[in-house]
Amino acid sequence: MFDLHYEIMEYLKYCEKQKKLSSHTLKAYEIDLRQYLEFKNGVGIGKSDLIEYVQHLHEYYKPKTVRRKIAALKAFVHYLYYHDIIDNNPFDKIDTAFREPLTLPRTIPENIIRSLLIASYDNIQNAKTEYHRRAEIRNTALLELLFATGARISEICSLKTYNINLVTQTVRIFGKGSKERIIQIENEEVLAILKLYKSTFSEYIKPDGFFFLNNRKRRFSEQSVRIVLLRLEKQIGSEIHITPHMFRHSVATLLLEEDVDIRYIQKILGHSSITTTQIYTHVTSSKQKEILRTKHPRNKFHI
Repeated sequence: MFDLHYEIMEYLKYCEKQKKLSSHTLKAYEIDLRQYLEFKNGVGIGKSDLIEYVQHLHEYYKPKTVRRKIAALKAFVHYLYYHDIIDNNPFDKIDTAFREPLTLPRTIPENIIRSLLIASYDNIQNAKTEYHRRAEIRNTALLELLFATGARISEICSLKTYNINLVTQTVRIFGKGSKERIIQIENEEVLAILKLYKSTFSEYIKPDGFFFLNNRKRRFSEQSVRIVLLRLEKQIGSEIHITPHMFRHSVATLLLEEDVDIRYIQKILGHSSITTTQIYTHVTSSKQKEILRTKHPRNKFHI
């Protein structure tokens, strides 16, 4: 007898052991599949069940979330069919395509990024105790690396000590699906603060342990980074709310405005498809304005 709960658990084991998916991806799959399980009360994976669920998702979730949840369910159903657990793939006769509204990524103006970095370095100089000084050194190093690499905050917080080579000036990052990319650090100030952080925390940083540590010598969490940014945001009196992911958007946009080929930006960000990277072409209006002002042939005419 088909047991939906059992098959979901077996599928998650398969994703972990055989497909070697990251813990973050596994967690997302588990949440999405458990939601389907609860919706169907543990019974049903047929065409009508799936159509009903997809309609339910469109009623209660934003398009981006709907797309992710459908993708997770499709992958699970494909697994069931591929392993002969079900006789056919019901998704083969279900049209799940829909137009997703374009949501432009939110970026941080250059002057605010500069103010955040200045404030962070000031906090090191103004620290009243050695305890606070060490914390501010770590916070600044993390902030610099976030901006230098354009990496996701989860990728930065998950860095192991051996992923960062301050001699070759490279950072080895493992992105979605454990895809690996190497980013070069070419700024002396960024290298200097990373070296200062490593020497300051040398007695706690283990060669095979996490690079960024909290006060309890454990992995520095994504939420802790958000708290650091919130404090800096208030410190400089920023009018916009700043999130870690906005640094990633800002790096991509600023590089594009400097005429960097979009294929290089795709490689830096670790996007599997250039289509994902192309969204940044919609947010470079300031560069477009400059081009139209300085390069348009009409500006050569004086009538």
